[in-house]
Amino acid sequence: MALNNKSERSLPIFPFTAIVGQEEMKLALELNVIDPKIGGVIIMGDRGTGKSTTIRAIADLLPEITIVKDDQFNSHPTNPELMSAEILEQLRVDSETLETELIKIPMVDLPLGATEDRVCGTIDIEKALTEGIKAFEPGLLAKANRGILYVDEVNLLDDHLVDILLDSAASGWNTVEREGISVRHPARFVLVGSGNPEEGELRPQLLDRFGMHAEIRTVKNPELRVKIVEERTAFDQNPWEWMEKYETEQKDLRTRLVNAQKLLPSVEISYDFRVKISQICSELDVDGLRGDIVVNRAAKAYAAFHERSVVELDDISNIIVLCLRHRLRKDPLESIDSGAKVRKIFNDVFEI
Repeated sequence: MALNNKSERSLPIFPFTAIVGQEEMKLALELNVIDPKIGGVIIMGDRGTGKSTTIRAIADLLPEITIVKDDQFNSHPTNPELMSAEILEQLRVDSETLETELIKIPMVDLPLGATEDRVCGTIDIEKALTEGIKAFEPGLLAKANRGILYVDEVNLLDDHLVDILLDSAASGWNTVEREGISVRHPARFVLVGSGNPEEGELRPQLLDRFGMHAEIRTVKNPELRVKIVEERTAFDQNPWEWMEKYETEQKDLRTRLVNAQKLLPSVEISYDFRVKISQICSELDVDGLRGDIVVNRAAKAYAAFHERSVVELDDISNIIVLCLRHRLRKDPLESIDSGAKVRKIFNDVFEI
């Protein structure tokens, strides 16, 4: 698909491969695309550092997905875990009648003032009682199924809504109950939150639920800053022509991500590595086992991204700070940065 085909794209989107710097953020997004079960990523950092641009770019980079035509939940035509109840029933009755279509990966923005009904969907009780049917108006979780749900300023969002988002992201399902009527639909998406720590922190219980935590800072190098400004200016002046420069890189990265998704189920991690990962989590006093699980998943995804079926030490080294830095207990007297503390324990356990 040519990137300058205006008929296929309503608005030009800055290419993912053209983004300068912010390697932590880009890596976290790539790994979550390869394995959504990592649990999403929260990106915290300065204003004006390209958070929103990067997230939209990764969604635009991904290949199209096949859905059941005109389905409100982006149901998968063959995987029951990604189908709505209506499509499942239709499949049981007559699978031959299922029409399919290709769509871009859904990219859903959650507005800061969104209500629970807007997020989860609503049930029309009057219609249900008078006509005897489940009249369900899908919310943002339904639209985000099999895609990316982006919450800007997640640290300013109501805790109750953050809980709902995290529960759905973890289980892959959204359930709406009202007046004894219950509707359940698939809601499997990559949850991406971003925010500025100066405007407030997330509660530790919620922070821990995000799979990875990327920190981004304003680029200090003058030459890099000039390059970023020049790239953005060229994009704004003639986006379709400028994007042609990155067509090959975009295609190559898309292929790498798709191949990694296919390779992921066969990637193995040795028992010794698994024990040492758990030892690191234990020595860091990480609550629960979420940290252990995410590090294992992320290391496998990283190995798959680099076309390996066995996890190596470097794979763990490159992802462990992203997976654990936000799970450490805050100590106001501690002078060492949480990322540096994770790195120190990692080096001690692996005797590096």
